[in-house]
Amino acid sequence: MPMPSKPVSRTSRASRSKSRTSLESHASRAPPPARSFREHFFHSLAPYSGPYHVGFLEVEVPVSEPRHFSRIKRNGSYALKLDTVLFAVYYPADFNSDLPRSERRSLHRRSRKPLSRVPWLPRPRAETCKGYARFFNVPYVPITAYMAVTSMFTKLPALRNGKISSRWPPNVEEVEPENIPLAERGIEPEVKQENGNGLSQDTLVDGGQASEADKQDGKPKFPVIMFSHGLGGSRTLYSSVCGELASFGFVVVAVEHRDGSGARTFVNKAGSDPDLESQGLDRSPGPPKDEEKQHDKQNSGQDKPYYKVDYIFPKDNAQDTSPHNSRGVDTELREAQIEMRIAEIEEAFHILQLINDGKGEEVRAKNLRKKGNVGASSLGLDGIDWDEWKKRLYLENVTMMGHSFGGATSVQALRSEKLDWLSQGILLDPWGPATPESTERERLRKPILSIGSEAFMHWTENFERVEQICHEARDEGAPCWMTTIRGSTHLSQTDFAVLYPKWMSVLMKTIVNPKRAIYLTVHSALEFLKITLPPQQSRFQKSWADDQLLSKADPGIEIELDNRPNDKWVAARLRIPHEFRQRFKRTVKPRKDSTLPRDASGKPLKGLLNWGVGQEIWCHQRPAQTVLDRYMGENGWSPQ
Repeated sequence: MPMPSKPVSRTSRASRSKSRTSLESHASRAPPPARSFREHFFHSLAPYSGPYHVGFLEVEVPVSEPRHFSRIKRNGSYALKLDTVLFAVYYPADFNSDLPRSERRSLHRRSRKPLSRVPWLPRPRAETCKGYARFFNVPYVPITAYMAVTSMFTKLPALRNGKISSRWPPNVEEVEPENIPLAERGIEPEVKQENGNGLSQDTLVDGGQASEADKQDGKPKFPVIMFSHGLGGSRTLYSSVCGELASFGFVVVAVEHRDGSGARTFVNKAGSDPDLESQGLDRSPGPPKDEEKQHDKQNSGQDKPYYKVDYIFPKDNAQDTSPHNSRGVDTELREAQIEMRIAEIEEAFHILQLINDGKGEEVRAKNLRKKGNVGASSLGLDGIDWDEWKKRLYLENVTMMGHSFGGATSVQALRSEKLDWLSQGILLDPWGPATPESTERERLRKPILSIGSEAFMHWTENFERVEQICHEARDEGAPCWMTTIRGSTHLSQTDFAVLYPKWMSVLMKTIVNPKRAIYLTVHSALEFLKITLPPQQSRFQKSWADDQLLSKADPGIEIELDNRPNDKWVAARLRIPHEFRQRFKRTVKPRKDSTLPRDASGKPLKGLLNWGVGQEIWCHQRPAQTVLDRYMGENGWSPQ
């Protein structure tokens, strides 16, 4: 496995101590929503650790042009059809959980309902459980029963339709108007000058002094992240990552793809559009045994106001995700799915533009996730003050982020000239073999951060493909980081790891504490965005812990292979030498170690093995300082 040859000095003990201190003295944390009675018995998600509360809304609206992708059919119907787009938005919110109940209720005058927590399992929950059972190819009764007694009623630590925040984090200075472009403040510049780098710069005719109106306290404007899920995913499966980023001042749009890559999703029909007809998606690797009979059975329910989309197995190559599959990835299906996914991302961004332009009421009127429709909350989008959303989003320099197949989607989205509003990408354990090859026209020219799992690092084909993607960006002069979280497996960046840590440890042989893996993922992303976002979009960085996970990463450090599994389990799980001894030692004699990482409340995050703060991430690639200086200088974010 090739590794960078240029060593960088190791993290010193003093810097590790500083990193630990920054973790334990985390920025002031917004109090989490009150736990429900059921959460004392069911598995629960960790509260977010940023200075903002987190709000949640979900939108499903008809697309501008209903269409299908590729010639792939199931049961006589196109399998990849785009009729509506569905996404969830995680955002910084004000819901003042410490206020009296009467004042909390006033935030929802229109609906006259108090703010409510959001269920983690998408509605209808029993049907979603069946979808997961079909995805994992196991009987649905035990899966549904098990999820019913563990996470059927688990709630996100976010409140539906909360008011978008109008406050600045307590340890972040409010807007400094002289540092914000004039156009962003609604001021027409009278003079255009060029600085020494040939970059255009706005200037004021009054010597650069902003007027009193410009100095008035303004509401914060939030940067945007588009999130793409992996196979079997949904709009809530990555809530730990999406919500955590929202708690630090980002608006995260989690698209639920209807391309047959999710376990199960439901599409509401819009009126009587003739293009919207029920799909009969089979899951067999070959043609159905009695396709005509099955098709007639599906048509008998075509008057339903919705249809469901289950995971699509490639025909004659059902396990194309396996590293041991001699036929490799089904490129026809996967590339068609990526094409549809990018179309969904584009449609979701268009809705975001409408909301930012003050047309939120139009979106609410078109929204299909409302009372009476499948999968919808009774609240829908009621109670939202859309005026508060006007001009509150940065819709330029948007970040693309995705896990697994969503990572492959992110690479292709960043290559697209059409999505020119994307400026950088974060790949979470990307599925390299499913990523299309670059072309002369479509190449990756934007900064990327790849955060992989150790389980996928041992999959040589995947590692080399991701490395190739990173080289593609580097060859175009874009900064690039490629890292691995030690002891993590492929699901470590999903909510499954947080909700089912024991199963992750026993079955997947996950070594790192799941909450610590989420922390390392989110704070690596924040450090990356601190570098790649324009200064006006990263004003909240003073509220982020300064762990220097990327700047201190050492590409020259030796990578240990003690946890590499045998070939049978490559990419699926890790190997734990002397596993019984390790588990017995952890259970009977818990180590009291001051170097253990801790969560925001100070509780130690113990994994099966603990490497200590500063030794938890392997770095395979990182840009030289000259590359960073040139990149920031070319974008006008720092002097050269």
